[in-house]
Amino acid sequence: MDDFFTSEEKKELFSLYRHLMQSAGDSISWKDCIKLKNHLIKAAQCNGLQRNNFGMNPVIKDLQTAVIVAEEIGMKGSCLIGIMLHEIVKTHILSIDEVSVEYGEDVASIIKGLVKTNELYAKSPAIESENFRNLLLSFAEDMRVILIMIADRVNVMRQIKDTGNEEDRIKVANEAAYLYAPLAHKLGLYKLKSELEDLSLKYTQRDTYYFIKDKLNETKASRDKYIAAFIEPIKKKVTEAGLKFDIKGRTKSIHSIWNKIQKQKTPFEGIYDLFAIRIILDSEPDPAKEKQECWQVYSIVTDMYQPNPKRLRDWLSIPKSNGYESLHITVMGPEGKWVEVQIRTRRMDEIAERGLAAHWRYKGIKGETGLDEWLTSVREALENADNDSMKMMDQFKMDLYEDEVFVFTPKGDLFKLAKGATVLDFAFHIHSKLGCKCIGAKVNGKNVQLKQKLNSGDQVEIMTSNTQTPKQDWLNIVTTSKARTKIRQALKEMVARQHDFAKETLERKFKNRKLEYDEATMMRLIKRLGFKNVTEFYQKIADGVLDVNEILDKYVEQQKRDNDTRDEIVYRSAEGYNLQAAQEETTSKEDVLVIDQNLKGLEFKLAKCCNPIYGDDVFGFVTVSGGIKIHRADCPNANQMRERFGYRIVKARWAGKSEGTQYPITLRVVGHDDIGIVTNITSIISKENGITLRSIGIDSNDGLFSGTLTVMVGDTGRLEALIKKLRTVKGVKQVSRN
Repeated sequence: MDDFFTSEEKKELFSLYRHLMQSAGDSISWKDCIKLKNHLIKAAQCNGLQRNNFGMNPVIKDLQTAVIVAEEIGMKGSCLIGIMLHEIVKTHILSIDEVSVEYGEDVASIIKGLVKTNELYAKSPAIESENFRNLLLSFAEDMRVILIMIADRVNVMRQIKDTGNEEDRIKVANEAAYLYAPLAHKLGLYKLKSELEDLSLKYTQRDTYYFIKDKLNETKASRDKYIAAFIEPIKKKVTEAGLKFDIKGRTKSIHSIWNKIQKQKTPFEGIYDLFAIRIILDSEPDPAKEKQECWQVYSIVTDMYQPNPKRLRDWLSIPKSNGYESLHITVMGPEGKWVEVQIRTRRMDEIAERGLAAHWRYKGIKGETGLDEWLTSVREALENADNDSMKMMDQFKMDLYEDEVFVFTPKGDLFKLAKGATVLDFAFHIHSKLGCKCIGAKVNGKNVQLKQKLNSGDQVEIMTSNTQTPKQDWLNIVTTSKARTKIRQALKEMVARQHDFAKETLERKFKNRKLEYDEATMMRLIKRLGFKNVTEFYQKIADGVLDVNEILDKYVEQQKRDNDTRDEIVYRSAEGYNLQAAQEETTSKEDVLVIDQNLKGLEFKLAKCCNPIYGDDVFGFVTVSGGIKIHRADCPNANQMRERFGYRIVKARWAGKSEGTQYPITLRVVGHDDIGIVTNITSIISKENGITLRSIGIDSNDGLFSGTLTVMVGDTGRLEALIKKLRTVKGVKQVSRN
């Protein structure tokens, strides 16, 4: 144990342990405390535990996370024991069965979820398409796992400011902003969500973070003075009304201010709502009494300051699905400044700060209907393996941040949907079959189209037709991931049926004409006919656009063509050479590229936007299909990819040999339109070993020419040598690589 803990860590260990036991109270028995301590000592003594990339001691880290879970989320008992033991189970010092016997099935269930998510991170720290899907699926099995993982990420983000390398810090920060902050938002952990966003900005855009922080510090005195002047008359009136309350000004998070600066395209000085006023009432925990007193305060504030009716947010009448209740208004304060005022009770404030755990405690229940429905829809979307994982990921993030609208059926049943949901979203929300047959709806008694957006309070009656079938353009109408998933499934099933029918028809015609079906010949024919894929080809047969008999005639022609044709080089005029090389692009069979952490054997493609070749500085980008595309470090799209999709970027470097591997490169040549210049250029290329000219196109205008050359070249060394020689050609002024 002495080897595993530094002297500082030993002090912190005992301090945190005492702190945690005080927070846990009687939710952890004394007997479990002793067993837990013994298991941790045993794990430390056998050197089974490992520090992470940032050198964090796992026992200390788990204790810190457990304190956050206990004090800032409010979960106790099984959750805290699960957090403390999961590292021991993960390293096989203790088995799940032993945990189940000694601590109970509930603790074992939490540990299973935590171990599973940790294993996913061990495979790849970055959120890849399939990894992300599995991660969310494991989250969706037990909501407590989500809450613990959010707390763990908050803890890591707090600790890593001075540890680890910059790359690891940015990777963790990007995940925090992209996955954990939106999850915290959905689950009502607004305080932790703001902290995750602020810390992520601090690590990824340090200058921006400190610029806003310094500006807030500079304006703090004047802001405090304004807040005091604004709330003084409110305090007086609310006190006179006989209500007990706290009132305070709260500066908005640095991240939310940065979002406003970007969204409104204005400097810091142009952001007017840098803070919000929060009025917290000490009301009795009686729903009717709480609402009455909140609306009473609303009346006092709006009598004093002019409200903006468009900015009223009433989450008292119908709370958010995560249990959030509050009344938000924006009023015109002194000096003509708009000020946001939030009115809520002490109970509501604790739910807003601690989210789900506080909501469960007040409601006396183990689950919450709205969030159970959300988790069910997450599972449905994730378990459909045909979904485009990255598109699903973006949609998932949008769903997490979406506000809600509340609509009613003619019978008075209430449904919650994401803001911006359409009639078609509502139909699929009720049932897939209803969605597939939907032709429109009656909203508040008026006939409307599928694309009609719904507003809170609408009464919606779905209209159907037995002849209706899902359409491709429906994907542009719906806004919820649930509806999009169901439509894709229905379309896929329809297309599969049509394709089977088209293929059977084609094969039957082959038999009737006693023709032998050759797959390779058919593939060449499909490509020659201009189809991008086989699916599109069969769809045209199913739609009746292609005549099957004509296809058979063309198939026979294709067979003759295959027998007679041979590769040849076609020469055209000097203004438009088009050299069709018999040799296609070759790729080396041996590993010439090492991706991420010395991984070899991964499938990758070279990006066409920048055409990297052996020797270029490169990086990998995880595409929506899950494959990896290799880009040059100076690719014109590199900055945008790093900013928007930093979590999808992986390291890459060239290795091995480039022998036998050739890459297509486009060169741009500018110069005087001298006689023989094209001949001189092509002559130089033809004399270069290991370089082949594939095509050349020349535009001539007013004595100047601009040409593009596509050459096959093995590495940057050969390319640089070629460019150097081309620059010596008489009349050539500039040679650059596209």
